[in-house]
Amino acid sequence: MGKSQETFSKKEREKKKLKKRQDKEQKKEERKSVSLKGQGLEAMFAYVDHNGNLTDTPPDPKKKYEINQEDIRISTPKMEDLPEEDKTGSGVISYFNTSKGYGFIKVPRSNVSYFVHANNLTEQVGEGDKVTFEIEQGPRGAIAVNVRKVTVE
Repeated sequence: MGKSQETFSKKEREKKKLKKRQDKEQKKEERKSVSLKGQGLEAMFAYVDHNGNLTDTPPDPKKKYEINQEDIRISTPKMEDLPEEDKTGSGVISYFNTSKGYGFIKVPRSNVSYFVHANNLTEQVGEGDKVTFEIEQGPRGAIAVNVRKVTVE
């Protein structure tokens, strides 16, 4: 009598294929049962609550309040819109690289940093120096110009 043509590895491969086919059929049936077909438009809606989270329940109309369109700011205000006194400031040089010729001025009360180039300095400055400056719009944002060192008396 001859040996069987089926080996152990062939049987294992066949079992894996059959298991895979059964899993695929089961997933297909689950998708059909959960399908949104035939359901109304309401089942497909998602709502956003007052914290910005998605929910299934519609918002309570009693908690609704009006917002003025003018109060909504999508971007930072332009420098032209700022009053004249906001275009000047004082701060401390937080970083300055003399070999490359640029640095940053940090304004303590607002914690904002402004870029400063060596061409915009009226006198030599270093890190930690207190300075006054004017703010202008540069190619990449607000920059400090006419930077003067504050003398401490």
